[in-house]
Parts: sequence; C-alpha cells; structure tokens
Amino acid sequence: MSDLKNLAETLVNLTVKDVNELAAILKDEYGIEPAAAAVVVAAGGAGEAAEEKTEFDVILKAAGASKLAIVKLVKDLTGAGLKEAKDIVDSAPAAIKTGISKDEAEALKKQLEEAGAEVELK
Repeated sequence: MSDLKNLAETLVNLTVKDVNELAAILKDEYGIEPAAAAVVVAAGGAGEAAEEKTEFDVILKAAGASKLAIVKLVKDLTGAGLKEAKDIVDSAPAAIKTGISKDEAEALKKQLEEAGAEVELK
C-alpha cells in the first residue's frame, strides 16, 4: 500500500516536462496512447490547485433592509468613524477588511449576515 501511495505522490508532483516524457515512454514502450497520459496531467494540475488560501477579504455586497444597523456594525468592526463606515456601506460592494484569517473572516461574515447584510468572502 505504501508503494502505491509513493507512486501517487510522485505522479502528483510531476512537472509538465516529466508528464510529456512519461507519455512518450508509455506510448513507445507499452503501446498506451497519450489520452491516458492526459489523466496524469489533470491529476498533477489538481494537486497544485489544491493549495489552501490563508488570507481572506470580507466584501459587503449589500446592506439589506437595516442599513443603519449595518453602518453601526461596520463602524464597530473596522474601527472607522461613523462617516467612513457609512461611506463603505453606501459604496457596496466594498471591502470591510482585507488580508485576514479564515476564522476572523467567517466571524465577521456571520455578524454582518445576522444583521441583515449580504456578504461574501474572497
């Protein structure tokens, strides 16, 4: 089982050049057509795309029905003045906070959504 795990890890970490060489070997020596090698390329690309994001932006998409409550909440969450908080809410979609951790971003999103805002994380 560990041999298969090592093989899988090796395949996932292949470069494009390595995949092309592997495809040529499979075709020339074993008669396997390059279509099968495309599966290896797809698997390699998936490994690179699976990196986990560490910094998030909290974007206010819309204030919703209780705009005043959202302005007050944005003021409290950002430390901005009342006018600055109102400007952020009025210019939605707008970033509330940027480059924060996933936990902090989800907490802010939850608070804003509970107050009636429409929020997204990027």
